[in-house]
Amino acid sequence: MTATTLVFLGTIRTGSAPDQDTTALAVRDGRIIALGDEARALATDADEVVEVGGGLLMAAFGDGHAHPLFGGLESFGPQIKELGSVEAVVSEVGRWAKEHPETEWIVGASYDPALAPDGEFDARWLDEAVPDRPVVLRAHDYHTVWCNTEALRRAGVTETTPEPRLGWIVRRADGTPMGTLREWHACDLVLDQVPSRAEDELVEAVRRAGHAYARAGLTWVQDAWVEPDMADAYLAAARQGALNVRVDLAQRADPDRWRAQRAAFAATRARVTADGGDLLTARTVKYFSDGVIEGGTAAMLAPYVDAPHSCGMPVWEPHALADAVRAFDADGFQTHIHAIGDAGVRTALDAIESAIAANPAWDRRPVITHVQVVDPADLPRFAALGVIANFEPLWAQPDPLQTELSIPRIGAERAALQYPMGRLAGDGVRLSFGSDWPVSSHVPLEGIQVAVTRRTFTGEPTEGWLPHQRLTVEQALTAATAGVAHQAGADDRLTLTVGAPADLVLLSADPRAADPMEIRHARVLGTWLGGSPTYRTDSTGGADLT
Repeated sequence: MTATTLVFLGTIRTGSAPDQDTTALAVRDGRIIALGDEARALATDADEVVEVGGGLLMAAFGDGHAHPLFGGLESFGPQIKELGSVEAVVSEVGRWAKEHPETEWIVGASYDPALAPDGEFDARWLDEAVPDRPVVLRAHDYHTVWCNTEALRRAGVTETTPEPRLGWIVRRADGTPMGTLREWHACDLVLDQVPSRAEDELVEAVRRAGHAYARAGLTWVQDAWVEPDMADAYLAAARQGALNVRVDLAQRADPDRWRAQRAAFAATRARVTADGGDLLTARTVKYFSDGVIEGGTAAMLAPYVDAPHSCGMPVWEPHALADAVRAFDADGFQTHIHAIGDAGVRTALDAIESAIAANPAWDRRPVITHVQVVDPADLPRFAALGVIANFEPLWAQPDPLQTELSIPRIGAERAALQYPMGRLAGDGVRLSFGSDWPVSSHVPLEGIQVAVTRRTFTGEPTEGWLPHQRLTVEQALTAATAGVAHQAGADDRLTLTVGAPADLVLLSADPRAADPMEIRHARVLGTWLGGSPTYRTDSTGGADLT
């Protein structure tokens, strides 16, 4: 069978350096075979020529921290994401329940925790729509659950239920549970009662997530929260041809049973290596150092302004996290630590430093993700330890989550330390970008725009929020491409060079030439994974493949 040749003509960002664009790129057998004049010369006899026109061809985006399976599953339940009021959420839950009388448990995500004062939602609000079946809704941060009275009843959560070790039951003045549960053990009181999804549903969720990623120009994603049944679903998706994006699975280490998980994690990695094909790996272990600021559970060095008795809720004791990171690092797993508060970040850095000191040197590329508040004394440690700072850049704007929940809880001084992208980039730290989808939008261009402007989509504030932390467009594009490829250990995808895999995205406009407040409006015209299209619009010569 004769290999086909695909040639792109137009402005092509190679990523090698800001001034090293080229005007042609040729692909055969899934890899780049020529650039510039040599690629242009192949256009005459090529099987297909794609004109870039006024757009830009570049390396496909990656997502260094997301939850694709959760994102895909959200389409199975009530569509509450981005609804603007409690009443709208309740109405949608009621509508969905009426249309699905056969469904025993009504499960949905991702409601906005800023819709209610202090992010506290009452079970009785949901009871008005569905009084007779359990309803469980996740907040869009996935650290909080809002449920109705029937769900609390089935879970046995009452005024006499003791506070769990890792989590809080929000209570009314009389001690009865309100309906809002925060963090692991509290949320699990109800979530553990929800029937498991069938494997075919999980595979369909993987398929839907892959389609969403392809339409956004993505070809690699770090699934940053994988439980055993999720790994099985990914393997089934790979066998069935339902996977059209590269995925690395980060298995979640549990502070109560991580020692027993070591053998299981290694076994899952071996199964994925043997049966996952070319698109699936399981190289990473995920840790939650702390919670989230908006819920008051991120670990802070000093107490919260609105809760002077509390410094948040560390998920691990510092010594225990260090023990676990050292152990899994010795097993050859990449470290990926969720750290939001300044104490959470410090504990994560300490754990990584412990592993580096204790274990033989290897290409470990440790990741700290979110990096929301960093004590200035800890900033130099990222470069010194070779830590990749994975940011979700869409969060670096003064949206209601910031202005109504986060900033009032930590105060102006600590709020001014948030998302130090510019500082860490200036220190030479490797930045990678993620979305935390479905927590927030999976579309990379939206996050890139915020990283460059530090403004909301409506333009506030005019001068940018903490403008000294802005990135240039080149820095932001690099974080969303080469930065994620470095995190993935895919050094052959750092730039578009001869021999590199042809993971490509075609944009309708060049973000480098656009008004910074218009970057997100560039459209993805096509996405290619290893030279094969996973998404194309009619304007690139093909139908929508998703």
